[in-house]
Amino acid sequence: MALFVKETLIAAPPEEVFAFHESPRALETLIPPWESMKVVESARSLAVGSRVVLQGQMLFVRLKWVAVHTAYNPPHEFEDTQESGPFAKWVHKHQFIPTGNNETLLRDEVEYQVPLGKLGELFSGWFVRSKLERMFAYRHEVTKRLVESGDWRPL
Repeated sequence: MALFVKETLIAAPPEEVFAFHESPRALETLIPPWESMKVVESARSLAVGSRVVLQGQMLFVRLKWVAVHTAYNPPHEFEDTQESGPFAKWVHKHQFIPTGNNETLLRDEVEYQVPLGKLGELFSGWFVRSKLERMFAYRHEVTKRLVESGDWRPL
């Protein structure tokens, strides 16, 4: 089991950062342009039980990723868990932590396990970790820019 964490300070209150994540096109906006994943089915909310379906390609393999929201506590956190997809396990907790001065610490915590156990970790662990680092750097940069500028409202 591996743990990935990314944190970014955003100059906006948690309510605003959380609201951005709840906006209808937020997920599409946060998928990096170099990723082949596309939103096939989008949840109307982040509430427990809502589902998201993504499709794409990794290397030469077509993927279908189904995630279900398993925790919802606005404006503090929500969580999604892979129901089916490329990982043996994937639990993604999104946290919005007030830091004072009208700022929020955006914290993404992903607990994941690649398929094939130790063998999978040996051959793909570094690859998955580097993809997560790049993807979440992009997501946090876009979130910070859009929320701090207010340009996300039309999403």
